[in-house]
Amino acid sequence: MEYNYPKFTPEMKKTHTILIPNMAITQFRLLEYALRFDGYKCEILGNCGSAVAQLGLKYVHNDTCYPALLVIGQFLDALNSGKYDLEHTALLITQTGGGCRASNYIHLLRKALVKAGYPQIPVASLNFSGLEKDSGFQMTLPLARRAIACIFYGDLLCALRNQVAPYENVKGSADRMVDLWVERLGRVLLAGKGYTSKEMKHTFPLIAKEFATIPVTRVPKVKVGVVGEIYVKYSPLGNNDLQKFLESQDCEVNFPGLMGFVQYCIFNMGEDHVLYGGKLAVKVGTDQLLNWLDSVERAMLKATADAGFYAPGPFKELVEKPHGIISLGAKMGEGWLLTAEMIELVQGGYGNIVCAQPFGCLPNHIVGKGMVNKIRALYPAANITPIDYDPSATKVNQENRIKLMLAVAKERLNAPAAPARPLTAEEVAGGVPRVETTV
Repeated sequence: MEYNYPKFTPEMKKTHTILIPNMAITQFRLLEYALRFDGYKCEILGNCGSAVAQLGLKYVHNDTCYPALLVIGQFLDALNSGKYDLEHTALLITQTGGGCRASNYIHLLRKALVKAGYPQIPVASLNFSGLEKDSGFQMTLPLARRAIACIFYGDLLCALRNQVAPYENVKGSADRMVDLWVERLGRVLLAGKGYTSKEMKHTFPLIAKEFATIPVTRVPKVKVGVVGEIYVKYSPLGNNDLQKFLESQDCEVNFPGLMGFVQYCIFNMGEDHVLYGGKLAVKVGTDQLLNWLDSVERAMLKATADAGFYAPGPFKELVEKPHGIISLGAKMGEGWLLTAEMIELVQGGYGNIVCAQPFGCLPNHIVGKGMVNKIRALYPAANITPIDYDPSATKVNQENRIKLMLAVAKERLNAPAAPARPLTAEEVAGGVPRVETTV
């Protein structure tokens, strides 16, 4: 017999507080303002710690994706806290709609709620794939535009903060600047402004120029890029506060922006038409949307570069990076995007890379760990370490593996650059390049 789960109705918009699991902290802080403007009462969860994972393990099978286990554990921990009126509380979770098991998280969550004694809690779905058609939570065009603006602003703030914080003369200056701009942008978003392309293009240089005024002392530091499964990559809960650890090791950290993943998802809808056929209107629509996003993205990157900061290439250039390495038809999970981001990072000077992946995530292991040798063959200086995250993996072991990578990086930082040599045909084909040693 099918379980009749409680539905999030349009009327609940006025009466219920919606709890949202955290992932990309700065971007989600801004998204909260966009949802509030649309009339939703929401709260981004910040509860972390081992208790969250253990609670998830209690109600979710260990074979389930680690992100699902954490998100469900975070929800249940929040409901158990006593902070919320359980008769007027709802949960929001995303659904990808693709081959990733993330599409099924919502069903696991509903099952866990019943087991935990919260059968009355409705769960709303945030998706762009037409799933959960009976949900009262609707992604309208105005809300989508504001969400896109929040992601752009959040990506810019994170990129600038991460390039300033390791070198700032006064500790915490970059973080305070982020807080200042989140508050400013929040007020603008609540006023119904700041989300058009014209407004974003006007605001980007203002943000970048203010970060450029923070006093810094530039000294050589190990530059580390972080890629991986979307949740584990960004979430401090999912990656054991990876960014904080890397910064404690005196590193500059680069997280490719969340908007890249958004564009990747849109691009794949159009790529399906190229690979498999279907409605031409979908291809035309996705191309037009990507062109609009590209114009905003290029303005953001130009503002970043004009203020003296490193700016990666736009998404349209990122699409070309994996050519000859992995097919654009590899679209499960982070797919070809993960490989492309690693190449972009290496080319941009962030050749020390942590590939964060949930244990047992097959797509991620193929496009992440599976591509390492090929990337090393093309870029012998690439220093890539895949790190698995799951309930049984200890933080100490993960950090020790990263420390080994950083030890190599620090040696290279202090050593003179080795002369370049041509690659052999075997290396280009994917073999591990030989390292010549002398005794």
